[in-house]
Amino acid sequence: MGPRVLVLLAAVLLSTGGAAIKLCSLSGWQVASFRSAVAVLAVLVLARPARRDFDRRVVLVGAAFAATLIVFAVANKLTTAANAIFLQSAAPLYILLLAPSLLGEHFQRRDLGVMIAMAGGMALFFVGEQPSFASAPEPVRGNLVAALSGLTWALTVLGLRWLSRAGSGPGAMLLFGNLIAFAVCLPLALPVVAASLMDWVLIVYLGVFQIVGAYLLLSAGLRHLTALEGMLLLLLEPVLNPVWAALVQGEVPGALSLAGGAVILGATVWKTVADARLG
Repeated sequence: MGPRVLVLLAAVLLSTGGAAIKLCSLSGWQVASFRSAVAVLAVLVLARPARRDFDRRVVLVGAAFAATLIVFAVANKLTTAANAIFLQSAAPLYILLLAPSLLGEHFQRRDLGVMIAMAGGMALFFVGEQPSFASAPEPVRGNLVAALSGLTWALTVLGLRWLSRAGSGPGAMLLFGNLIAFAVCLPLALPVVAASLMDWVLIVYLGVFQIVGAYLLLSAGLRHLTALEGMLLLLLEPVLNPVWAALVQGEVPGALSLAGGAVILGATVWKTVADARLG
């Protein structure tokens, strides 16, 4: 398969996370813990990270990735899948703010417009009445948690760039991130009072395919694509994520949430294209 197909497949797998988490009757903490336990085993079998990749930097980036996995799972149990993914997609705002101090990469004056647009898009999720569903019972609290996932995902992306400078592969980060997520959530995940066979099937799917499989496909595809093309192809994830949730759970996000998501995704596209033209 070509690199574009690999990235698109990765985006499709990633986009199913919200619907699968909601379809599973286990709590957010249980989903986060058990799917990461499965993911650890999948990484050991499929990725086999090299010993040279294990150092304190991998552990630090793995911790940021673990926080993203946990926060995203919890957010999806509280708010709509659309809100969760759109607010996480505001990660470029945090990257622009944090990159100067963490990586020494300073944003340009033209980036101020992107930052203002993304901040405005995020604000739309917190104004007006938030529609609630059986699958999204606490949208306001869930939106706050989802906004935090944007920060943790930004830290993960910055960390991956930090690791790439040292020549480390993604396998070790996947391993440590999921190991940390499993260990942190396990005390809150036990005991398991009731779980169906479908719940465990979903947990295995999330760990093997939605996490490990998606990231391995993404890593393989991005090696042969420009940053612009990879970023644009990955926008399929936040577009499809609400679609699966609407089909599976009947979630229809509010107009302000859709508008906020459109602003965030639009700002991302504008920045990506502008950087490519000027780079």
